[in-house]
Amino acid sequence: MGQKINPLGFRLGTTQSHHSLWFAQPKNYSESLKEDKKIRDFIKNYVQKNMRIPSGSGVEGIAQIKIQKRIDLIQVIIYMGFPKLLIEGKPRKIEELQINAQKKLHFGNRKLNIAITRIANPYGHPNILAEFIAGQLRNRVSFRKAMKKAIELTEQAGTKGVQVQIAGRIDGKEIARVEWIREGRVPLQTIRAKIDYCSYTVRTIFGILGIKIWIFVNAE
Repeated sequence: MGQKINPLGFRLGTTQSHHSLWFAQPKNYSESLKEDKKIRDFIKNYVQKNMRIPSGSGVEGIAQIKIQKRIDLIQVIIYMGFPKLLIEGKPRKIEELQINAQKKLHFGNRKLNIAITRIANPYGHPNILAEFIAGQLRNRVSFRKAMKKAIELTEQAGTKGVQVQIAGRIDGKEIARVEWIREGRVPLQTIRAKIDYCSYTVRTIFGILGIKIWIFVNAE
């Protein structure tokens, strides 16, 4: 039977790079990994609380968070689709986030530096697209409508292909099932093909749904 593999891990070293860059001794590795998770969770929670999210969309717009660590510095780069919504009216928001994170997460004598980078086509990124679909499903929009709208948005962002899959008690039905839709090409077996992927869970009143998105960006 078909063996499924995470498309990002499969392409590491060719079209994908690591989201965290640092070196640690084996005994300190797990601590550093936990620290990365804490940083990412803290930033996501902060953005959720402080961002002026348009009603009905549910999109926070964080595409990815990259972390680079040196002996005396932790550099965090947040790739966002809609940074204006966070910074609007309060240009000191990033400084505030930096200070809060430094207090809460105890980095010792290492300095934390946070930067925000805007990405050109937000809906060409699977994380932002998954947030959009999740927002639609929470608002009880029909899953087929949500999937088709997501695919339209992705096509406008100029991608070569997209596949969206939703699994769980869709539309509150008794029996869980998997529904998927594909538009364009999604060559998962071609390592040269740059494919962005994300899996996202969304809590609805009927239970938890899983969303998976594959986006074929371009062939290297």
